[in-house]
Amino acid sequence: MHLQPSSRQRELIALARRLACERFAPRAEGHDRAASFPFDDYADLCAEGLLGLCVPERYGGLGADYETYCLVAEQLAQGNASTALTFNMHCLTMLMMGPIADNMPISATVRERHEKLRAAKYREVVEDGAFYGQPHSEPVEEGETDAKLGVGGRRFGTTARKVDGGYVVNGRKFFVSLAGCAPYYATPAIRLGDEPWIERTLYLQVPKDAPGVSFPGEWDPMGMRATVSRDMLLRDVFVPDDAEVLPPGLFGAMYNAFPHLFLSFSATFLGLMQAAWDGALAYLTGRMPGAPIPHTEIAAKGHAIAEMFFAIESARALYYRAISEAQVDPPLEVAQRARAAHVTVQRAVVAVTQEAIRVCGGRAFLRRYPLERYARDARAAALMRPWTQEIATQQAWEAALGLGGQRGTAAGA
Repeated sequence: MHLQPSSRQRELIALARRLACERFAPRAEGHDRAASFPFDDYADLCAEGLLGLCVPERYGGLGADYETYCLVAEQLAQGNASTALTFNMHCLTMLMMGPIADNMPISATVRERHEKLRAAKYREVVEDGAFYGQPHSEPVEEGETDAKLGVGGRRFGTTARKVDGGYVVNGRKFFVSLAGCAPYYATPAIRLGDEPWIERTLYLQVPKDAPGVSFPGEWDPMGMRATVSRDMLLRDVFVPDDAEVLPPGLFGAMYNAFPHLFLSFSATFLGLMQAAWDGALAYLTGRMPGAPIPHTEIAAKGHAIAEMFFAIESARALYYRAISEAQVDPPLEVAQRARAAHVTVQRAVVAVTQEAIRVCGGRAFLRRYPLERYARDARAAALMRPWTQEIATQQAWEAALGLGGQRGTAAGA
């Protein structure tokens, strides 16, 4: 195995690291306090060409694959975790339209049409700086999807009625990151009809200012405040046929066939762990502005610092192995390792960010230092569907025991 980044990956990692340290980090506290979306961070991403990070090179993008995206996102999160988490939504949309779709079994006719549609969408990203949210979460609905889409209870309450030239979409989403801030939202819906459920799954480009689209509700959460994840309400929203982000039926099939989609969230939390460890070192050695110099108890803190380092490197090693194996229809052991990596990061990020505050002492609890923000943001890791800690854990033991038809396949991944 060779888990060292390529020369191109190292270039992109260095670019992301520079943006995180020089641009994102100094602004992060202000966006956290105001719960405001980091448009300035996105302006930097656009200026550096990173909105096209996962756009294939033939469309003018940087051509990053899934693994490269995760390595870049880990760096961005060290400047502002909220920025990195919202960037995940955009990049996953680009990857789903591109290399992941290319590895899914679809007919030549459908592929030809998808090629034409995605070329126009990629052009807007590269030339105009467009970016996407992903309003996937919905209030609990019950139905056939509960049994047919094994990604942690992914249910569809958003419907699309086929009309001449497009669809009329109705539904309500919640925890919509970039709510009212992104130009477009890659929106799952289920077409009304009698055909098999999986064939009726849609993935549609919905503009933020389309008639019938609104983003109601307040946004005042504990952490990840700059994601601005309000509700999204769709009332008789007309979406044209050429707004299909994926061919009809491919969204549901892809969610079952490529479980590593959900592992991408962990890149943000891996970066957040690193930021907490770096922050604790800076505080204890007097390099963080306002920190005591010298820290009189530093000798007593050494063991805890080492344990934090061990936790980060253990999580990183497993995560890197998992993202290097990402593929459509992975074998069972690969899907299981993805779950293990995801849950390991979810657990470690809470432990490491909390420990950073403890070892630095009472003043590190103050909002003037970034450590308490890291600890608040970390709590979101285990809560994000479809692979919450409980769901990923349940799927892991069910697969290991051969329950639910999962033995030897990626079904339910």
